[in-house]
Amino acid sequence: MLGRRTWLKRLGLVATSGATALLSGPRAALSSFWLPVLDAVLPSTSFGTFEQPFSATSYWNRRPLGVRLGNAEIPDSQYYPLVGEGSYSSAAFLCSTNDQPMRIVGPSGSAGVWNLDAEEHQPEVVIPRWPANAVPATGSDGHCDIVDPLAGVIHSLFKLRKNAEGQWVAAMYAWTELRGRGWGDPAHYYQGARAAAVPPIAGLIRKHEVNDGLPFYRHALSMSLTYNGLSSQTPYVFPATSADTDWQLNTGFIPEGSLLMLPDWFDTGSIANLDLRKVANTLKLYGGYVVDRNVGTPFYIYVENGSNFNLHKGGWNTAVANDLKRIQRALRPVVEVQSWVDGYGRTGAFRERLNLLSMRGPWVRVKGQGNARFDTLIQSVRFEGASEGSEFEHRNNRSMASVSWAPVKPGARYRVSVQAADSALFQLRFMNPSTWQVVMQTDWLGSGRQRDFIWPSQPVRVVPCIRSGNVMLPDDTSVKAPWIRAQLIQVDDGFQSPWLVTA
Repeated sequence: MLGRRTWLKRLGLVATSGATALLSGPRAALSSFWLPVLDAVLPSTSFGTFEQPFSATSYWNRRPLGVRLGNAEIPDSQYYPLVGEGSYSSAAFLCSTNDQPMRIVGPSGSAGVWNLDAEEHQPEVVIPRWPANAVPATGSDGHCDIVDPLAGVIHSLFKLRKNAEGQWVAAMYAWTELRGRGWGDPAHYYQGARAAAVPPIAGLIRKHEVNDGLPFYRHALSMSLTYNGLSSQTPYVFPATSADTDWQLNTGFIPEGSLLMLPDWFDTGSIANLDLRKVANTLKLYGGYVVDRNVGTPFYIYVENGSNFNLHKGGWNTAVANDLKRIQRALRPVVEVQSWVDGYGRTGAFRERLNLLSMRGPWVRVKGQGNARFDTLIQSVRFEGASEGSEFEHRNNRSMASVSWAPVKPGARYRVSVQAADSALFQLRFMNPSTWQVVMQTDWLGSGRQRDFIWPSQPVRVVPCIRSGNVMLPDDTSVKAPWIRAQLIQVDDGFQSPWLVTA
């Protein structure tokens, strides 16, 4: 095992070249507090699991170094800040191999369950493995996350309830990869039931973490702000990909997706309540991401329901309330970062090549027979009863969801690549939005093929096109229909967080 000082350097807790030391200067005295636990933090951590979701490079599991904070403050509201469980927090439930499928239907009188990624109502959503102990939060949001390590998926449900017939009902469904980024990307932009398009498990203080003996949580925290804290001008910023639909009702300055941190001068050691001190320590190391909106609470940091976490045990604790106010007044949004440390202690910029193209429908048949339907769980289109050479187009301009922080760049180089289960083909067309004439198009691409091109300088509408192959389905209806998917990335440069000021 590596020595303490090596891990301290990897964690950024002692001075390293090109990085701001989190325990330098006035906080150097805190080193004796951290040293006894640091040896065990990184070597034993396993990512992409029920206990520690998402990859080691996920923004939930990486820490910023050399941070500069902005000036926006969290204003007072009706109540004191809150860290805890509750009807608007959530819990995560683990699937097992013995769990049976569960049908989730839409609310009575609705068109079905709204599939947030597919952008369509579906009569039902089937969760392949449903834990018997699954229960939604009791608040009107009814959040519930189902974690299936066998499939590598987190199923995220909104307004989950049982109806009078004992059947599970949900208003919305989304999913994300258990070993993924933990945030949406421009193609699969809605990946959870929170307003910022993340699952409630993201950033949640979990049951097993509350009394794990560490002085901080090993990930960024999730929080909500109320109306007067959230921005009235910018609904969301990276890494969020969505926000509350009525964000114009906000009156503040902090967008959803913002990373809030405590400044260097904030003295966490003066917090007597050890549970709150652990939260404050985490806000100095990792920070907290704004993922939702609440009513009347300046900030609400979410703790998993059933964890018995309570900062006011035995009744109202004035000292805790005052410390929560101190944290509220000191928290600031991150505006610059020198570098990041991932979950394994590696430091870097961590550039990403994010997919810009979704295969979501609806797909319109323009030749042949059959149908083409989007399958969100494989991010692909399946052909249903299509004859060889049947063609379909996606015309409604939602193949690219226009995430605000990932616009296409005219004159930049892009690459489209294709994967398919049979001999299906894909073509990307660029149409003049006024005349509907083809400005440019790729050739028809089969599985394993790709094409580079320069994005047109004139305004265009992107129209993906697919053509079915020559593999016909057998009579066995359990066999899945042939599928095809395409990805679009910018070749010139990988995406990096807008906070980063040095590579």
